[in-house]
Amino acid sequence: MGLFKLLTFPVSGPVLGGKWVLDTILDQARRQHYDLAAIREQMAELETQYQSGLVSDEEFDRREEALLERLLEAREYHQSSPREGQA
Repeated sequence: MGLFKLLTFPVSGPVLGGKWVLDTILDQARRQHYDLAAIREQMAELETQYQSGLVSDEEFDRREEALLERLLEAREYHQSSPREGQA
């Protein structure tokens, strides 16, 4: 089997490298999307914009609902996914 891997490396090497890059990007995007602190920060920023009159009532309600849904989704994600460093 080692000879087969060696002979197919010119083709499989770039494919495996591309897969690693995509997996790394996906992991980073997932971390950012499910970051509880970032979601809370966005909610606080939205509240500030609303209080200063930069955001209408309808826009505030729409964005707040989306952030609350994302916060609940992030909490579920953190509860269901194994913590890093634990095996």
